[in-house]
Amino acid sequence: MTNATWFLFIGAVLLFMALTSAPIKRLPLSTAIVYLSIGMLLGPTFADQFHFNPLEHSAFLEVVTEVAVLISLFGAGLKLAAPVGHRIWWLPFRLATFSMVFTVALTAVIGVALLDLPLGAAVLLGAILAPTDPVLATDVQLKGPGDDDRLRFTLTGEAGLNDGTAFPMVMLGLGLLGLHELGDNYSRWLLVDVIWATTCGLGVGGALGAATAWVIYKLAERGMESELVDDFLGLGLIATSYGLSLLLLGYGFLAVFAAAFMLHRVEVRLSTPALPVGNPSGETADSSGRPGHMSKSSLLLVEQLERLGEVALLLMVGGMLFADSWQLTYVMTALLLIFVVRPVSVFAGLLGSSGKLITKSMVGWFGVRGIGSFYYLMYAIQHGLAEPLATQLVSVVLVVVTMSIFLHGISVTPMMNIYAKRKGSGDD
Repeated sequence: MTNATWFLFIGAVLLFMALTSAPIKRLPLSTAIVYLSIGMLLGPTFADQFHFNPLEHSAFLEVVTEVAVLISLFGAGLKLAAPVGHRIWWLPFRLATFSMVFTVALTAVIGVALLDLPLGAAVLLGAILAPTDPVLATDVQLKGPGDDDRLRFTLTGEAGLNDGTAFPMVMLGLGLLGLHELGDNYSRWLLVDVIWATTCGLGVGGALGAATAWVIYKLAERGMESELVDDFLGLGLIATSYGLSLLLLGYGFLAVFAAAFMLHRVEVRLSTPALPVGNPSGETADSSGRPGHMSKSSLLLVEQLERLGEVALLLMVGGMLFADSWQLTYVMTALLLIFVVRPVSVFAGLLGSSGKLITKSMVGWFGVRGIGSFYYLMYAIQHGLAEPLATQLVSVVLVVVTMSIFLHGISVTPMMNIYAKRKGSGDD
């Protein structure tokens, strides 16, 4: 396709989505299915009008997916208004840690037994596919800071946390393949890749987010809030927290998530010192009637950028798929991951928790895979993953993500309707 054709193609897609957004929203499926279907229709699977090779363009794809995940994580952090100590955080924390480890372990077993992968590649595959996606799961995530639905909070919190907690497992997989230093008896991996990188990411991001909120508050006290450029503030905080965390060998994804969370929490806390008891979000109006004004403005921007990134990336995913991509072992891997690994890992990780059965069941189903998995895969390729392994992992991830988008996208509306009815009746 020529440059002119690309502009025509992208413009036509954007116009189509803009003009048909209302009727599409009424359909019992996610918009991600529409974007991916357009990419598959015009890609090698059907019309073969364009083809995007992820191995040849892995460096570009790494950056694009990286930015998309960062923007989405920032948006997720802004929506989570409950304080860290609140009990509502317990479920997403367990999902992002215990369930994450279960998922990686079970997927690694499938990788060795079904896909004939070496152990290191199997662990890497598990780490790539373990995190749920913050970009494509918007239909089941919080609608905004005032939304305190337990299921949506759990899925949003998990997506925000596990894109950072997956990184230690990615580094473990690379280390087992000889592409990363693990240290004697895994000492370096444990101390640097697990403890330090996680703590550093959360600490750097949280500190920058809180400091930014404090500066905004002080400027507002002096009547200078209107001079702030909301768009620059959000994007600047994303880039600063991410860059500083990486320089200090921390996990930048966690830093961006923590920065957004603390920006909103501290901004609301400073502007509303007397919060109502029993309200986990603490979302009350200050004297100006605008609690968290700056973080809300930033959220509007990142949501628009998130939608643009979703369109572009899913069109590219459609351009990666061939008709012969659908090998039986890859399809079986996807089905096992969606119908067995995810539910088992969720219930194992939440064993003994106080969450309702309907909430746990819905969480067990909505383990949406997507753009985050492609980032980790491109990251591994850029760190020296051998081409034969890279080719195989690309094919597996493409099939898993595609099936996840279709299965979860078709089921989201009816299942969320069932959840709303069960929740309203108080039925477990």
